[in-house]
Amino acid sequence: MYQQNYDPFGNVFLSTLVAAVPILALLYFIALHPHRDKQGNRHLGISAPYAALCGVVAAFVVSCLAFGMPAATAVSAFALGSLSGFVGIIWIVLAAMLLYTMTVVSGKFEIVKESIIHISFDRRLQVLLIAFSFGAIIEGTSGFGTPVAIAGAIMVGLGFKPFQAAVLNLIANTAPVAFGAIGTPIVTLAAVTGLDQLTLSTMAGHQLPWASILVPFWLVVLFVKMEGGTWKEALEVWPATLVSGGSFAIVQFLASGSAGLHLLTDVVSGLVSVLVTAAFLRWVWHPKTRFLLRSERDAGVSTTTSDWKYKYGAWETVQAWVPWIILIGCCYLWGQPDNKKWLNDLFASVKFDTTLFGSKLTGTLSLPKWDMPALHNLVQRMPPVLPAGAKPEAAQFTFNWVSAVGTGVFVAAVLSGLWLRLTAAQWKKAFSQTARRMVIPVLVIGQVLGLGFLTRYSGTDAVLGLMFTHAGALYPFFAAYLGWLGVFLTGSDTASNALFGSLQKITAQQLNLNPILIAATNSTGGVMGKMIDAQSIMVACAATYDDPHERAHAVGPIFRKVWWHSVAGAAFIGIIALIQSQMPGCIPEPPPPPPAKSSQLTPAERNPADARPDQREQRAAGREQSEPGGGVLVGRAGAGDQGEVAGDADRAAEQRRDQRPDPRRRADREPGEQTARRDADQDRLAERIGRVPVAALDPPEHHDRREQGR
Repeated sequence: MYQQNYDPFGNVFLSTLVAAVPILALLYFIALHPHRDKQGNRHLGISAPYAALCGVVAAFVVSCLAFGMPAATAVSAFALGSLSGFVGIIWIVLAAMLLYTMTVVSGKFEIVKESIIHISFDRRLQVLLIAFSFGAIIEGTSGFGTPVAIAGAIMVGLGFKPFQAAVLNLIANTAPVAFGAIGTPIVTLAAVTGLDQLTLSTMAGHQLPWASILVPFWLVVLFVKMEGGTWKEALEVWPATLVSGGSFAIVQFLASGSAGLHLLTDVVSGLVSVLVTAAFLRWVWHPKTRFLLRSERDAGVSTTTSDWKYKYGAWETVQAWVPWIILIGCCYLWGQPDNKKWLNDLFASVKFDTTLFGSKLTGTLSLPKWDMPALHNLVQRMPPVLPAGAKPEAAQFTFNWVSAVGTGVFVAAVLSGLWLRLTAAQWKKAFSQTARRMVIPVLVIGQVLGLGFLTRYSGTDAVLGLMFTHAGALYPFFAAYLGWLGVFLTGSDTASNALFGSLQKITAQQLNLNPILIAATNSTGGVMGKMIDAQSIMVACAATYDDPHERAHAVGPIFRKVWWHSVAGAAFIGIIALIQSQMPGCIPEPPPPPPAKSSQLTPAERNPADARPDQREQRAAGREQSEPGGGVLVGRAGAGDQGEVAGDADRAAEQRRDQRPDPRRRADREPGEQTARRDADQDRLAERIGRVPVAALDPPEHHDRREQGR
């Protein structure tokens, strides 16, 4: 058993500095190391695959030599990250790029471009419609880099420069991220903390709308400045910018607190933003002059629109947009919990129980599960990251190839190809172009995700996170940066919540801060780290750059461009969290526990001289007899984990009984003291149950408050 050590050198500063070496190495080689390419051109930052390799080597050295992680465990952790990354991210981006390429080779993408121009001829407003509003819809349905890939590719097709399209879409893909992929980050956060899911969603919905208003203005100003424009030209479209961001923010605020819509917050907010902004531009207001790209202005393109006519009919336009409608529909269907369960059980009749590399390989044909050798249940997180006696870290690779969102995107691509009636030559061209374009991104993403998992299981990520926990009353501000760090390390707001969610809750309790606020801030602060994680940048490069050489050397410049935007964005969320921590009424209250069905008095209300057994003990004992493991679940763990989580409840109930004084001595205790002890027991039980092994989670089924109350 490898027990994580958060201060291997006996010096907090030195241990933190060593833990940061892999991240610093990755940043240096990807963005700062000077070199010359084969043509003699000088660059800052080496090619992305080699930069990622340097970070991986540094991570292995630090984990194995400095922190004492066994080499076999380190290799297994890296392999788990790469495998999980293929299913969770790479597969989605591959399929999305295939769909985009199909629309290009069929010629239908030209119609899509023209129809967008028909909504607005102004390049500033096209940025809002595509990068912000349309990207939010894609984020809400699929997430994990898909909006950057698809919206970036559309913008390049419209004439935006690849660098420009990548930067703008990375910044735009921030405010919607906490509710991405049908609310997966919020669901995961609720599972690992044991806090109410809807309350966490509502809290996030009290923070992110401010960013949703800010980001559209941010995008327009940045774009205009990149094109050599003035502040006057940037602010000239403030009515449309306010409508775009304001409509999104209002719906985001309302939907995030709705029991029926909170997991679809991005989808409904993005749809409303697109429709309201398009209607506003069509019938209410439009800028007097058309802002063009610098290349268009140099070519003498007119800034008026009187000479432009839309040359496609209504049916042609609908045909061209059908692939994107199919994509949204498939992502939505694959994101529904009931559908995921059905897909996971599709081939449940074909079962197996064998070994692979000496480790168990079980499950069904549609949901095989592999216990990672030398890793599964062989890594122990220690206090203060988790309470003493926490379960070992699960490390199970669940190959949910049928229910994966990437499979839904691939089905959408195949259906789109059939709808577009591609010829055999066009099918071949679409697949070959996608494969050539994605070779380097797949290599980089696999390495970086492996590095992220290696830092997680070695404990170096926790060392970096712990440095934020000494801020006292200012901790709400730094809680945003802890989530930001988690997303940078893992490439996902979901993974960041899994990584630091429990630590955020424990720290909040130790500092007497509201755990709802602090846990939600982990997710909302994390969204600002999305623009600088290497996976997202590599996905953006894959979608926007056709030339492999340019693509490999674009990561560094893009990273340097968005870095300070990311730092400032996290500070913005941190300030909001800090203000909310000091203002009453800003933090939603969790739902009250369900009333007891029995009319008997609770232990605190009984006569202290009454020596009958505790009613809570009787209920716990009854559950143990009627339900294996007590049947207490938070979130939804995989089939193999439900017994583990229920077992935690068993052990917690048994621990409570062992710690209770003899009933005959109950009369010596005051009722208030009994109540305090009972509350402490409940807190310990909640913390134990809340620690679902996230690495082994199936795509979660969403539950309402009543289910959480049980």
